[in-house]
Amino acid sequence: MTTVLVMGAGSVGCYLGGVLAAAGATVHFVGRPRVLGLLREHGLTVSDLEGRSTHLAPASLHLHESVPPGLAPLVTLLCVKSGATIEAAQSLQQALLPGSVVVSMQNGIGNAERGQAAASALDWRAGMVPFNIAELPGGCFHRGTGGALAVQSEPGDTALEALKQAFLSQGLKLRLQADLRAVQWGKLLINLNNPVNALSGRPLRAELLERGYRRCFAALQNEALHLLEAAGMPVAQLTALPPAKLIKMLRLPTPIFRLLAAKMLKIDSKARSSMADDLSLGRTTEIDALSGEVVRLAQRLGRQAPLNARMLALVQAWPQRPTPYAPRELEEALGLR
Repeated sequence: MTTVLVMGAGSVGCYLGGVLAAAGATVHFVGRPRVLGLLREHGLTVSDLEGRSTHLAPASLHLHESVPPGLAPLVTLLCVKSGATIEAAQSLQQALLPGSVVVSMQNGIGNAERGQAAASALDWRAGMVPFNIAELPGGCFHRGTGGALAVQSEPGDTALEALKQAFLSQGLKLRLQADLRAVQWGKLLINLNNPVNALSGRPLRAELLERGYRRCFAALQNEALHLLEAAGMPVAQLTALPPAKLIKMLRLPTPIFRLLAAKMLKIDSKARSSMADDLSLGRTTEIDALSGEVVRLAQRLGRQAPLNARMLALVQAWPQRPTPYAPRELEEALGLR
């Protein structure tokens, strides 16, 4: 394992890059001034719910506002927001050697394909990050939930095998598989809780312990799952329960849910969705890559996705109403009451 480039030093990029640096890789971070300033001042700390914590001193970090010329990374991890994929892909193609491996570790569906179309000289792979990363004060990025990373792979992928071993040395599993589309849709279903969590204004575990919020999450998932079934698209099971059974469990009264969902609730108090961070910092969210993707799937089928369309509108309207929704308020806003 030699050099890794992280394009997009946000929560996911800083955490993954920090873990790889702890494994001995030379990691170059490309990011925006706000995060780079924090890292220059405090260094980078990566921590997790299992109790691991690694601090990387400021002097040990390689920080850039654009891709440095002449870099030949073993792998590039693309961690920018979905809306910035094409711009980032074009920047990478200008700086990297043809055939360089780029892994899209982004939310949503089709980012690797969009990157390939914009930068065809590079070797694009889809990826999936299953866990939540919270940005904490002092340049700390904390993984508050579990799960295995996944990356689209082909036989003889020595670069990705090296990446897998580096993550494993730090307690993170990386699954390499030929087709990631079912996994991406499975992750998108889970990520439909991101806007619920963001609009709740609460940590992830506290939000999931409110039945009203769970009903919103279940309704968004249920709408998307019916559309995927109609399209004949398989969905990977990324939780202890398959999607349909998870939806039923989310709707149960809280005392029963708490008993049955003990593994799901193994979340520390720091965990929250990245969308919650985006709203608090006034950044553009990825709601279009989540609920927006469900709406577009419905349109391709000649159908509608009213619940996800309403959630898309609610998140986009947040700057005009920057006030968290109580459980009942959010149910009413989605038309569930």
